[in-house]
Amino acid sequence: MTKSLWSGDERYLNEYWSTWDDLWDHGDWAQKDEDGFWFLHGRADDALNVAGRKVGPAEVEGAAMDHAAVNQAAAIGADDDTTGTAVVLYVIVEDGFEAGDDLREEIREQVGAELGKPFRPREVLFVEAFPKTQSGKIIRRAVQATYEGEDLGDMSSIENPAALEAIENAR
Repeated sequence: MTKSLWSGDERYLNEYWSTWDDLWDHGDWAQKDEDGFWFLHGRADDALNVAGRKVGPAEVEGAAMDHAAVNQAAAIGADDDTTGTAVVLYVIVEDGFEAGDDLREEIREQVGAELGKPFRPREVLFVEAFPKTQSGKIIRRAVQATYEGEDLGDMSSIENPAALEAIENAR
C-alpha cells in the first residue's frame, strides 16, 4: 500500500481514504470468501454496461463461480444490438464435471439468478486455461481482443501464451 503521492499528501487522502471510514479504496474489485481469504479480481472501473445497468466483470465471474462446476471464470463485454453490451463468459470447469450445453445453461441461469436476467451471459465458452500475467491475473484485455479478432498488442508479460489459442478455439 502506498503511503502518499509525490508532493500530494492531500490528493492521496482524498483519492484513497475518502470513500469509506478507515478503509483504503485501492480501485480494485475484491471478494472475501467464507474462509476469510481476500481475492482481487481487477479494476473497479472496468465495468460492463448492459441495457443501461453496470456490472463489474468480477461480479459476473463471482456469480458463475458460485456454481459447483466452475473453477475459474472470465467475463467480457461484446457488442449487442438489443442491450448495447452482452456478457460473454469463459469458464474453466472443475474436475469431475463435464462441459456441455446443460452445464452452459445452468451457469447462465446461476448468473441470472444472482445478478438479474440482463446479466445472464449470452455465451458461455469452455476453456482449459486463461492467459495470465506472471503474478497470476487473468489478462481480460487479451481475452476480449481474441474474442473480437483484434490485435492483441504487447503480450510480453503473458505467462502462458498457449492459453490464447484455447480462448480462440473455445466452444
